Amino acid sequence: MAADQQEGGQVAWWTRAVVYQVYPRSFMDSDGDGVGDLGGLLLRLDHLADLGVDVVWLSPVYPSPQADNGYDISDYQDIDPLFGSLEQLDELISAMHARGMKLVMDLVVNHTSDQHPWFLEARSSTDSAKRDWYWWRPPRAGMAAGEPGAEPTNWQSFFSGPVWELDEPSGEYYLHLFDRRQPDLNWENPDVRQAVYAMMRWWLDRGVDGFRMDVINMISKDVGPDGHLHDGPPLPGSSLGDGSASYLSGPRIHEFLQEMHREVFTGRSDALLTVGEMPGVTVEQARLFTDPARGEVDMVFQFEHVGLDHGTSKWDVHPLRLRDLKASFGRWQAGLAEVGWNSLYWDNHDQPRAVSRFGDDSPEFRRDSATCLATLLHLHRGTPYVYQGEEIGMANFPFTALEEFRDIESLNHHVQAVSAGDDPAHVLAALRTMGRDNARTPVQWDATPNAGFTTGTPWIAVNPDHAEWNVAAQRDDEQSVLAHHRRLIALRHTDDVVALGDFHMLLPGHDEVYAFTRSLDGDTLLVVCNLSRTPYRLAELLPEAPGAELVLGNLPDDDPAQLRPWEARVLRV
Repeated sequence: MAADQQEGGQVAWWTRAVVYQVYPRSFMDSDGDGVGDLGGLLLRLDHLADLGVDVVWLSPVYPSPQADNGYDISDYQDIDPLFGSLEQLDELISAMHARGMKLVMDLVVNHTSDQHPWFLEARSSTDSAKRDWYWWRPPRAGMAAGEPGAEPTNWQSFFSGPVWELDEPSGEYYLHLFDRRQPDLNWENPDVRQAVYAMMRWWLDRGVDGFRMDVINMISKDVGPDGHLHDGPPLPGSSLGDGSASYLSGPRIHEFLQEMHREVFTGRSDALLTVGEMPGVTVEQARLFTDPARGEVDMVFQFEHVGLDHGTSKWDVHPLRLRDLKASFGRWQAGLAEVGWNSLYWDNHDQPRAVSRFGDDSPEFRRDSATCLATLLHLHRGTPYVYQGEEIGMANFPFTALEEFRDIESLNHHVQAVSAGDDPAHVLAALRTMGRDNARTPVQWDATPNAGFTTGTPWIAVNPDHAEWNVAAQRDDEQSVLAHHRRLIALRHTDDVVALGDFHMLLPGHDEVYAFTRSLDGDTLLVVCNLSRTPYRLAELLPEAPGAELVLGNLPDDDPAQLRPWEARVLRV
């Protein structure tokens, strides 16, 4: 058995696990204020138990000014009253453990909120003991603070604009790779690292089962032997540059993660889970990060496949070519076959809805494409992640006006793009297609006016299609998207081939059919998915398929010779 499947000499438990992401403000509101909360998650916990998921990843619920929906944390060891209390979290941990589920918290330690006591103290004086807990730099040589172009480097932030914000009282700039209200922590300072590790141990002692680590491969910045940060290559049509070479998987990243593992996880249960979100990570780097012998993280989130429909940026939307998706997925499956492990996902809180992006959300094919995509993903080798609402086929929101958006990334891009002369209608169309708010509309529990999410006014509008697409309508329907997810999750739990089998890509050049095999100890599953509206004769594609035993399909088994539009089959050959 490959090394990546071993954890302490045993098969790692997470090879059979399925993770469900809860974005709390949009999951379920228990107190009528229009914002989801821990009380709402407790109310809907049986839905997750019925689905069969093993782990719940909870997006941030810490105290926060909410500049970036909780990813700007002002206190790492409490719960924001918007979401509830520590006592409710303790209740949630207990209730989940009683149902056989684990709770993974979001760990956001590349940056804090500018309202965190650490930053407030760092900002109070250039002589502050915590000044070096963040990245402070003077203006460029020969330039005055605040002068255009005086920022220490030319890097562009992920939320548009420069990564440097001037602190006028001190005349120095602080670094923020994201919003200006999210200053980056300086991991070069050992006191910062020890404070983070102590906080992590506190949560594990409380009963939390692990962490999903937000942009964790950005914590090491390349300061070079001279101690300076350097400009990046200019971005097309911009006065700013790409600084990613200086902060993506920087020179000390493996050292920091190995130290974290030693300080936080050594001597604790093997039942914990660590997941590193790593934009820009390569297959070769991921092998190192997820090699159990190195003691870093169990698996990584990579973003290669969700960039395949991007042009010069995520807002420059191109049609996805299936052969590109196969090449990407196939490269990751092969690259981590012997060492390491894959995270499998279509959706999360930062991505548009999969059925609208990769599938077909028309009334005719929405159910079939949602179940086809789910089958394709869950049958790959790795740990699948289900984003809230994905299990019922939730789709993108039909945005018609800028006022309907809430996400800071979308709003900042609109200002910047329109100011640069882009057509406002074209910009709005890009936001409608790729904006993160598509993933953040409330979960659709039933057909009532607010979809059963809240008795108040929801913080962001409910998708009008909730009257038809909701949990209540699908709960007892064995042909529903929800029922199909239950079957997929159960298959991973019970079939060794799904959890541990080798992966082999078939038909790599086909533009509409995605096929592969999973094999283990002489047992082989053939997975065939038609990602189009075009029917195909199965025997012409895969001569071994007709007559094979159907293990799981997303359409009635009444035409075995034909692969119908958006049909998915799992066959034992």
